[in-house]
Amino acid sequence: MRLLPDGASHTLFGRVAGALEQLIEAGSVGCTPFTHPGPRWSSYVHLLRIRGLEVDTLRESHGRQFPGTHARYALRSPVEVVESWRDQK
Repeated sequence: MRLLPDGASHTLFGRVAGALEQLIEAGSVGCTPFTHPGPRWSSYVHLLRIRGLEVDTLRESHGRQFPGTHARYALRSPVEVVESWRDQK
């Protein structure tokens, strides 16, 4: 992954790499633990931020059986995926 336009390259692995791919695919709509299940979204976002990516956290209310709030994460930094683990055979 490389921050655009002239940022440093970073190699991401595992669920953090998967979370970044989901954020890219979701675009400005973003991801929530409800729409994109993952056990540690807050941790993935924290690790992406450490690498210099800008990720917004929006708080949303939800009803259902256990009402409360949840986070919606949206990637704001322009990035380029140089190589995906999905491309490797």
